[in-house]
Amino acid sequence: MFSRLIGTGSYLPGDPVTNHDLAARGIDTNDEWIITRTGIRSRHLAPAGTTSSELGLIAAQRALAMADIDPAELDLIIVATSTPDYIFPSTACLIQGKLGNKGAAAFDVQAVCSGFAYALGIADKFIRSDSHKKALVVGAEVFSRILDWNDRGTCVLFGDGAGAVVLEASDKPGILATAMHADGSQNGILNVPGQVCNGQVTGDPFLRMDGQAVFKFAVRVLSDIAEEVATAAGMQTSDVDWLIPHQANIRIIEATGKKLGINRDKVIVTVDRHGNTSAASVPLALDEAVRDGRIQRGQKVLLEGVGGGFTWGAALLEF
Repeated sequence: MFSRLIGTGSYLPGDPVTNHDLAARGIDTNDEWIITRTGIRSRHLAPAGTTSSELGLIAAQRALAMADIDPAELDLIIVATSTPDYIFPSTACLIQGKLGNKGAAAFDVQAVCSGFAYALGIADKFIRSDSHKKALVVGAEVFSRILDWNDRGTCVLFGDGAGAVVLEASDKPGILATAMHADGSQNGILNVPGQVCNGQVTGDPFLRMDGQAVFKFAVRVLSDIAEEVATAAGMQTSDVDWLIPHQANIRIIEATGKKLGINRDKVIVTVDRHGNTSAASVPLALDEAVRDGRIQRGQKVLLEGVGGGFTWGAALLEF
């Protein structure tokens, strides 16, 4: 029994916000500074009041439409997000209600930028166990709500968006291997060290990051986990048709591809147009490459992410 991907969808809210737009808003930055360091040219920022479940709903509907699956057929819904609508209920339950599905298992996964890889791996195991037949996996974020807009080192990096996939049980190869890891001792290099207590925000409610430490850690673990899933699938990374890494920073993407020996023209890059959308970044890039025809049936695709925690995860699939 395999789990096979049969539909993809994505959604970016509003118009692109360029680097020039950010500078015009009074942020101490400029287009050259951002592009040189990150490769990001624009990002999308959700309008006030827009939630992760709203973004995720649209991406989910588009994935379901491609898969030609009625929401009522789903028996598993997993949402990867670090910016849920509420403390509870889960964003997955909110999307379930908006889709009109009743009865499917629904829950959130919090692994920050690795969230989609984690959620995909979990869904794959549910289906391989023969307990579930059709799963919706969503990555949805409104990271603009946790950014310090006075910190030019972080606020220019992130954006909002959502991506989704539909999986179904199949006797044909689909997801060939998955892997998930974490190292909680590295929690200090990327975090939001605040919480709600007695109705008040305590601690620091904004994203904080040690950029150099994150870069070094990310390149190492993304390379290691790519090799891990390729080996588990009986392949080499050079056999991969497409690499879709976490869309955080063009320098991390290029360094990872180089370390793995994967040609630049086999790496899907969308970070320049939406920035780092955390758990949404990989499914956003996947959906674009499926819809523009680059990814074809039968090709091998390697997805991977790394995020605060520190967490990292990957999945190797035959599309």
